[in-house]
Amino acid sequence: MKADFLAFALALPEAWEDHPWGESVAKVGKKVFVFFGMPDVDEGPRFTVKLRESHEEASALGWTADPGYGLGRGGWLTVNAPEDAPIDLLESWILESYRAVAPKRLVAVLQER
Repeated sequence: MKADFLAFALALPEAWEDHPWGESVAKVGKKVFVFFGMPDVDEGPRFTVKLRESHEEASALGWTADPGYGLGRGGWLTVNAPEDAPIDLLESWILESYRAVAPKRLVAVLQER
């Protein structure tokens, strides 16, 4: 299932996969917009995203947490979703994270789709 969310993230304009610290991440330009963790560990829907608009709502769910390392102050949230979590909700958080870090020209391209 993690592969499905990675594929979703990489389908966004100019998104690409990188492996800093051995982790799988999705980047746009040089900025990470989703941390997926270690590539050989399939933990189900688990990733870390930057949420500016829906952070408060998302953090109220029992399956999200502050990622630590001071990232929570910047709006980052770790999602450890149950198997029955709504896929469209999880994908919307990946999109929100992309919009938070992508250049404005790429956000405009996304909105044109």
